[in-house]
Amino acid sequence: MPNYRRNFVAGGCYFFTVNVLERQRTLLTDHIDLLRDAVRRVKRLYSFHIDAWVVLPDHMHMVLTLPPDTDDFPVRLRLMKLLFAKQRIAAHRTSIGHAP
Repeated sequence: MPNYRRNFVAGGCYFFTVNVLERQRTLLTDHIDLLRDAVRRVKRLYSFHIDAWVVLPDHMHMVLTLPPDTDDFPVRLRLMKLLFAKQRIAAHRTSIGHAP
């Protein structure tokens, strides 16, 4: 895995590209409602401002600005990914007739 240099700046503006594991899949656009909900939920827990957001079938780009008192962008991104994945699994189970 590459050793990326990460700058942690309180109140900073950060650009992210997030890819799905299987690049041929269209998970993000097929389940855009779940993705939006995951981002909203994280935003309620950990404040940030979305300056720009582009969602494509297999990856997304996001520019976000943190509040002046924090530089903890990894927790926000990690929770977005986690909540989206959990919601996707629950939705899949429900659609095939299993209890969530």
